[in-house]
Amino acid sequence: MARLKVGIIFGGSSEEHPVSVKSAQEVAKSLDTGKYEPFWIGITKSGAWQLCDGPDTDWENGDCRPAMLSPDSSIHGLLVLDDGKYETIRLDLVLPVLHGKLGEDGAMQGLLELSGIPYIGCDVQSSALCMDKSLAYIVAGSAGIATPNFWAVLANENPDPDRLTYPVFVKPARSGSSFGVSQVFRKEELLSAVETARQYDSKVLIEEAVVGSEVGCAILGNDLDLIAGEVDRISLSHGFFKIHQESAPESGSENSTVTVPADISAESRSLVQETAKVVYRALGCRGLSRVDLFLKEDGEVVLNEVNTLPGMTSYSRYPRMMEAAGLPRAEVIDRLVASALAESRR
Repeated sequence: MARLKVGIIFGGSSEEHPVSVKSAQEVAKSLDTGKYEPFWIGITKSGAWQLCDGPDTDWENGDCRPAMLSPDSSIHGLLVLDDGKYETIRLDLVLPVLHGKLGEDGAMQGLLELSGIPYIGCDVQSSALCMDKSLAYIVAGSAGIATPNFWAVLANENPDPDRLTYPVFVKPARSGSSFGVSQVFRKEELLSAVETARQYDSKVLIEEAVVGSEVGCAILGNDLDLIAGEVDRISLSHGFFKIHQESAPESGSENSTVTVPADISAESRSLVQETAKVVYRALGCRGLSRVDLFLKEDGEVVLNEVNTLPGMTSYSRYPRMMEAAGLPRAEVIDRLVASALAESRR
């Protein structure tokens, strides 16, 4: 059988560019080239698209050619500039390995919809919805999921520090990872934290601090056919979880330890997994997502956020949770490909 031609898009112009490259490097190690013919499409920090040999550390300086996805569905693939002329490469599938703005917020998914190429991951609507934490809270809350109390602050607004009960978290409403996030203990710190968040997004979210354990659950699949990975739990010595901002995250975090399987009761584990599935379905997710939650001492589970294109790095939580459930990266990729192709035929 001919190998599936898979376009793998990585890099991007968001603050999570380096994380995306690391994710792509791990995907490259796990991709079965007997089944798949990979076409590595790297997006530089400045937004230039390049067809390259792979996601090695020096990919931007290698033997690359300008290339882009065609929005013309009759081409169904790449336009590659070569010797002043464009050639076309038809793709069977696209695997976005992108994080943050213009990668998992619906923008890339919109281009993929126009291209007509099946792709792995959430569609335009669910990608945009999950990226905006305030909207995700509203929809999840309507499905009966507990969420933190929160306040959305728009570009021309300033919150009243006297109206809040501290501590609170201040974060960009539509940004990935923990970039721009601050934990605020006193009202005098609030406006400065809002300005920090605005470096990443004009819309800012202020959340009550939920007292409980941070737990997560990896979800794989579509509709009712969902697989939940093992639950993990984050233990903090101080501050808050911000692994991607460490100088060397591969060697561990300065303030956190991630335990998988989580050291919680079987009853709590089951509740976290089932809640994650409810959140996943309510927000319209497909393919894969990592659902982050809080587990309170009284057993209540509260939504934290949903990551629709979770990291695949060597230290990322999603592949570790799936592997603990018996699904290594290579099998996860196979299942994602199969579900994306099946979805495209519906």
